[in-house]
Amino acid sequence: MARRDLRSVRPSSSTSSLSSLPSLACLILAFLCIIPSPAQAIKFELAASRYPIPKCIWNNAHEHALVIVTANVSPGNQQRVDIEVVDGSEHRNVYLNKRGINGETRLAITSHSEGEIGVCFKNTVDASVSNSEASKLSRVVDLDVDIGADAIDYNAIANQESLSALETEMRKLEGIVKEVTDELGYLKRRESRFRDTNESTKDRVQGFALFTIVCLVALGVWQIFHLRSFFRRKYLID
Repeated sequence: MARRDLRSVRPSSSTSSLSSLPSLACLILAFLCIIPSPAQAIKFELAASRYPIPKCIWNNAHEHALVIVTANVSPGNQQRVDIEVVDGSEHRNVYLNKRGINGETRLAITSHSEGEIGVCFKNTVDASVSNSEASKLSRVVDLDVDIGADAIDYNAIANQESLSALETEMRKLEGIVKEVTDELGYLKRRESRFRDTNESTKDRVQGFALFTIVCLVALGVWQIFHLRSFFRRKYLID
């Protein structure tokens, strides 16, 4: 009887461990979905026009972060594709621009400040093309933007410094940890700025409330004296 009891217990423990695997897999999948990816790859069709409107792809980058832009433009006749890398400030400062790109183009910049960086494209059609034909023309752009640690070629660094596979992985982890540290520092600065804004707003609201109370009290006192003098003139009170 004891042996039968032991056998009956063993399948239940294995069944409980197997049942916990889906929940663990869901947790891992949710964690991977939460982690932000600094790299972005996108493929889109860029319509041609005589006076084209820039089509911009925006990415957030930290200060002094390395940004690698790789654009692969499909061939197209009587069309000129221009690329421009700008920041998200009011002045739209231009990091660099290049006219008439064809095939694969690789650009590298270093961000000057914290904020967004936009990669803008324009597809200009030749003046000899009519408007009806220009509306049918387009080129396909395959864009890949790598920021921070993803923009660093660790294989080239490993070959240059003769690093082992383990040292190369440690160098990658060092870059990722630096990005996380920079992100935490940026969030801390934002939290401090928001706290200062809340404190100043609270002080202004308190000052305005005190001023309103003083005005209401002064108005009430004036009304009392005014009504009192009015009733005295009318001989309603002594």
